[in-house]
Amino acid sequence: MGRVTDNLNSVQTRRALIRSAFVMASGAAVSACVSRSMEIAAAPAPAAAPAPYVPPIPKAPEMVVRNPASPPGIRPELFKRAVASLNRHSMRIPSHDRIAIADFTSASSKPRFFLVNMGTGEVESFLVAHGIGSDPEHTGLLHRFSNDVGSEATCEGTFLTADYYVGKHGDSQRLLGLDPTNNNAFDRAIVVHSAWYANPDMIGKHGKLGRSQGCFAVGENELAKVFERLGPGRMIYSAKV
Repeated sequence: MGRVTDNLNSVQTRRALIRSAFVMASGAAVSACVSRSMEIAAAPAPAAAPAPYVPPIPKAPEMVVRNPASPPGIRPELFKRAVASLNRHSMRIPSHDRIAIADFTSASSKPRFFLVNMGTGEVESFLVAHGIGSDPEHTGLLHRFSNDVGSEATCEGTFLTADYYVGKHGDSQRLLGLDPTNNNAFDRAIVVHSAWYANPDMIGKHGKLGRSQGCFAVGENELAKVFERLGPGRMIYSAKV
């Protein structure tokens, strides 16, 4: 009887040891999981990607231009095309009270960036540079347009002015291309900005302006006025007629 009792006690002791070992192992596993969870919780969250630029939401246009007379100083055919484009894109261009027309038929030595008040017919003109890829030999005349990324050329068509920002050229304004001939404008970073090579003294020294990488570069002292007159939500029409 004593031997049976000893064997029973021995079995119970082994079971107790196994149970104790299992509990300890389980506790260690739980502790490890909790520790890992704490590490994950304490780890810094990955940096959020910068929010993509969202174009302004178009609204109903203030007015749709019908058949205005061509303002003095702007080629009638060019103005006619600009107005037709404004009407064609009327629902994507919020403000029709003022427009800009870049006449790249003229040489860069001539004021060829026109800001037109569509209500009064008043016109203000400015010098504007064209792209290197549009004038590889630097003749002062635009020879070709291009919408290709990397072309460093001016592109033709209708642009919508968007928001302002400060970039490598200082104060700048983003543009959205609305036509197949300029729909890469945003990806190419075609913007309005100022540059020393678009200042009037370049004409006295070289007979022409310098060249941009496709942007509408105006004189350093003219940018504030251009921004004030143009603002976001209006049209720039670029063409050679």
